[in-house]
Amino acid sequence: QVQLVESGGGLVQAGGSLRLSCAASGSTFSINAIGWYRQAPGKLRESVAIIKSGGRINYLDSVKGRFTISRDNAKNTIILQMNSLKFEDTAVYYCYADVTRYLRRYEYWGQGTQVAVSS
Repeated sequence: QVQLVESGGGLVQAGGSLRLSCAASGSTFSINAIGWYRQAPGKLRESVAIIKSGGRINYLDSVKGRFTISRDNAKNTIILQMNSLKFEDTAVYYCYADVTRYLRRYEYWGQGTQVAVSS
């Protein structure tokens, strides 16, 4: 089993910044991809920023230039730095990991953390 523990989030005014972190823990796993999804009320969950095992990073077009994802491999922790936040960034943000354990592939989700941006 792999656990994803998120922290950060909260309420901020438009134009402000927030920082989300996610720590992955468990035994005997390798990460294929790790990052953040978000889901706003009445909308589908969407990928915000994902780091793949080769180091490639994919960002949602609407957050490019404003959000930065980084990874501390030694700690199995990822950080999402969100700057110039907009009202439309309001959503529950979920940490996501695609891992391999004992030659099988699994997906895990964090519990979610609320980000609210006031206009």
